[in-house]
Formats: sequence, C-alpha cells, structure tokens
Amino acid sequence: MDNMDLDLRSIQEARDLCKYGSAAAERIAKYSEDQIDKILQNMVRVAEEHAAELAQMAVEETGFGKVQDKIYKNHGASTLVYNYIKDMKTQGIISEDPVNKMFEVADPVGLIMGIIPSTNPTSTVIYKSLIAVKARNAIVFSPHPSALKCTSRAARLMAQAAVDAGAPSDTIGCLSMCTMQATNELMHNDAIKLIIATGGPGMVKAAYSAGKPAIGVGAGNSPSYIERTADVKKAVSNIIASKTFDNGTICASEQSIIVEECNHDAVVAELKAQGAYFMNPDEVKKVCSVLFKNGHTMNAKYVGRSAKVIADGAGISVPDNTTVLIGAQSGVGEGNLLSYEKLTCVLGFYVVRDWHEACELSMKLLQNGIGHTMNLHTQDEKIVREFAVKPASRILVNTGGSMGGTGLSTGLAPAFTLGCGTMGGSSVSENVTPLHLINKKTVCYGIKDAVTLASDDPTFHVCADASAKSQTCSSIPATPISYSTGCNSCGCDAQSPASFVRNPMAAAHAACVAGTQTVSEDIDSRKMASSDEGINLEQLKDMINGLVNAMKGE
Repeated sequence: MDNMDLDLRSIQEARDLCKYGSAAAERIAKYSEDQIDKILQNMVRVAEEHAAELAQMAVEETGFGKVQDKIYKNHGASTLVYNYIKDMKTQGIISEDPVNKMFEVADPVGLIMGIIPSTNPTSTVIYKSLIAVKARNAIVFSPHPSALKCTSRAARLMAQAAVDAGAPSDTIGCLSMCTMQATNELMHNDAIKLIIATGGPGMVKAAYSAGKPAIGVGAGNSPSYIERTADVKKAVSNIIASKTFDNGTICASEQSIIVEECNHDAVVAELKAQGAYFMNPDEVKKVCSVLFKNGHTMNAKYVGRSAKVIADGAGISVPDNTTVLIGAQSGVGEGNLLSYEKLTCVLGFYVVRDWHEACELSMKLLQNGIGHTMNLHTQDEKIVREFAVKPASRILVNTGGSMGGTGLSTGLAPAFTLGCGTMGGSSVSENVTPLHLINKKTVCYGIKDAVTLASDDPTFHVCADASAKSQTCSSIPATPISYSTGCNSCGCDAQSPASFVRNPMAAAHAACVAGTQTVSEDIDSRKMASSDEGINLEQLKDMINGLVNAMKGE
C-alpha cells in the first residue's frame, strides 16, 4: 500500500509541476532580454557559491567521480555556459536578410522536461536551467533515483535564485518523489512541450517515444587514435587527464586507444610513465568480470571509480598511484568487452599498421557509440580530413575527450547534453544550446509577382499548346537529348524517362541511361518523340507522374 501511495502521490506531484510550470512559462515568455540576463546572472552566482557543496553531495550520494572535478564541472555548467550564451539572440528578431526581405523571430517553446543522469547530476541541472531560462522557457526536472538528493538540491538552488532575481514562481521545478510513474506522467503530460533527455539508452528511447519533440543523447564509445606524427607525450597527457577527469563519467571520454606499430613502444612507455597499468590477459578477464554484467552492460558499482578501486574489486594488485587500467583487445564486440563504453578509469588498447587500419577499426568501435565523439592526435592535417568522415558528431583533435567534447577545451558550445545526430538516434548533432530551445518564425515579404510568376520566370519553359504533341518549346536545344533502349542487363528496358520510372529495376541503371545518346528505331512514338522532335508536353507530364508514383512506391 505504501508503494501504491507513493506512486499516486508522485503522479500528482508531476501533474502539479506541469500545471504551475506551464503558467510560469507563459509569464516568462514576456520577459525582456535585460530581465532574463539579470535572472541568469543571479543563477550563476548562486551556482558558483554552492559548487563545492553540490559536488560533495553528488559524490557522497552516487559514489561516482571526484569532488574537485565535479566542482569544476559545476563551474563550467554555470560561468562558462553563461559566458557563451549571454549575447545569444533568443528573443525578438534574431536574424535579418534585407536582400530577400526576410527576418526570423524567436519564440520560446514553453515548458520543458529535463531528464538528469546520475553521472553528472548537479552540473546538468545548472546547465539545463540556464539554457532553458535564456530561451524564456520554464523547466521541470526528473532526477535519477540514485542522485535524487543532490539533483533536488541543485534544482531548488536554481529555482530560488531565479525567483529572487524576478523570475515567476515555478519557472524551475523538480520531482521530489522519484518513480517511473511520475517520470512517465511528465513525459506524456500535455503541458510539456519538449523533452531534453540526458541519461541511459532506455530513458532516451522512452523520451523519443513520448509522442512529442525530444532532444536525446546516445551512448559514447570514443576511440582515441595516436597517429604516427602525434606529439606522444602531449597526446598521452591529454588522454590521461580526460579519462581520469571525474573518473571518466563524461560520455565523451576516451574508451579505447589506437596506436601504430611504429609508435607503439613510445606510447606504451609514456603511458606507463604517467601511471597507466597494462593488464595481462588474466587480469583483463578479472576486471571485465566485475566491470560488466548481463553482457556488456556496465556494473553501476564501478562507474566513475578510480583505477585502484576497480583493481581491488577485481582482485588484482596495482600501484596506489595508478591512473588508468589498460587492456589489449584483439577485436570489437563479444569476446572483447573493453571495446564497449566504460564510464570509468579503464581503456581498451589496439595496435594497427597505419591510418588505413585505424580508420577501419575506428568505424567498428564507433558502431557501439555511433554519432557521439571520436578523438584524434596528429600533426598531419590530411589525416584530420580523412577522419572527418567518421560517424561521430564531435571529432576532437589534439585534446582530451571529456574536456573537448563538452566545449571546456575547444570552441564547441559548453554543454552537458551532446547530440549524436541521426547516426545515434538523436534529433540534433550539436552541443545543445538555447537556440535548440526556441521556435523560429520567419516573416517574409513577396519579392516576385505571384500573378505573373510563371511568365516572368526565365528558367521556366513549357509549350503553350498542350494539344500539339509534336510542338516543342523554343528553348529546347537544337540537338535534343535521346535515350537508349536500355542497358541490356537485369531486364532493364529504360527507353525513355517515362518507361524508366515505370520500371523499378531500371532505377539502378540511371547512370547508364543518362550517359548515352543512342537512339533506337523501335521506340514507341506515343511514349517519346523522335530525336528530331524532342519531348512534348504530354510526355513531360507522363514523366512527372511516373516519378511521383515511383517515389510513392506505386
């Protein structure tokens, strides 16, 4: 009965948060830029004042990460985010095009639901609060159950700071009773206009299934390739700094290191010099046995833990100053568990002959975190260009993944929600900013006469007499395009555009048909004019209808 009462009370709380949050969203939508900036500045001030307190709470409650690093994450989520967004145009006219007589107007989306992860709870609350308010929206948070206290504390601090600076009450809200029923109620409540989901794959999938706009992020599995021209000492320093930052809880952190045969010894020596411990095959098995459960799902007990804690849990002996645990892998997928995402101080290790093999391996590794992030260390700009085609929304060069992906050490927008694009099942591929939390309305004046649009268009040529099948427009070239009888393979009979689109098998031979000028004598004159006559209007209509039907799958 107690559980049932909790479920019911949590659902009612969710409904109340939506009701009052929606009213707050309507009010803050009318605020001026100066009013919004005053609110943001006070939120940043309060976040900085409580950065250490919130970091301590997060580590004590979740067991993940390091206090000092979480303090900096709170700083990044407040001061650095504010400095990036403070001059961003998010209301009124945000862009103008005088040549085409157009301008864009920003409108808030309304009440937002923010799903908060356990790995970065307080920093994500601060960040999402700031970008929501900057766009003149209200937001209500759904905490992770294992980070309820610190998430609620951060939300209350942001809410009170906003109200103290003039924001409407309930601009920022947070569930205090963490149940799946309450989260589900928020997701499906009509008052929620947009969901920003940062968390596990299940929660992100649920957000996208809620029947309303959502911004979700997928898992990361960033490979870090140390190419032969790289500054090895600097590359290793960046990787170690990134992987040990908050004990690897940021999803953009490195998950595997790829080296070449020619720089293998130098990289290994430098990794060892910086505290990395290379496990033997037996030690890799022991670590994987405690690190993963149910296949390659990571054991929450070892998320965001130090290398020493993980080693002790696995029953292997490592020096106290060990920074990361590294295990050699022979492939990707089952049987190579370190090829999967590990939000902790453990890395997979691979050796390749050259950048071509590194490309292939990176593609395989990224399939387990597609669309998120990849890391590259090189002095060769050509290599950077080659890797720019990889299926990752952030391809970071000569920096640490944790800091680079979140915009702390790169020119990317400072953010704690990192889009993975359609590759990773996300609606955005950028680091999420206030510009993702507005509606853009376009005001545009007529610049062409709608009455005489066709006749005034110099690029539009159609015969005036539709009944004259043999009549051609004067703009058709003297030597008209003609068509072959097909490519003589797979039953393709692509004789004309019309017959081409009617035959689905012919679609694969478009290049063959388009690249020939041979005319067949047995072409049906109803379907196509002779090479002297070109194409008449009836045939043009036939072509268009065929193309439309083909696109419809008819």
